[in-house]
Amino acid sequence: MQYLKSFFTIMVCLYIGKGIQHFTGIAVPGSVIGMLILFLLLALQWVPPCWAKASSELLIKHMAVLFVPVAVGVMNYYDLLTQNAWAIILSTLGSSFVILLVVGFLTQKLKGKQS
Repeated sequence: MQYLKSFFTIMVCLYIGKGIQHFTGIAVPGSVIGMLILFLLLALQWVPPCWAKASSELLIKHMAVLFVPVAVGVMNYYDLLTQNAWAIILSTLGSSFVILLVVGFLTQKLKGKQS
């Protein structure tokens, strides 16, 4: 019964997010909006964590299996990926470098305020 309640909670948030995305037409996927809704419900303590715990633990436990269809789907675009490999590599490295700089800068600022 625990799994049904937690699965239902997660699915309700997912479909609310998909509905918001469909009716508003925003560029954020409905699944991401649903996760934000679930996060807000949990953070505001409107939904007890035990309502989502059982299914979320099960999904995390089997997460590797859930990525297999995505990886196979990416292989449909192998030609496109190889054509744009340098752009993908450079943008990945560049964005990682920018994130590293921003996190380092913010860490130094916050650590300086604590001293």
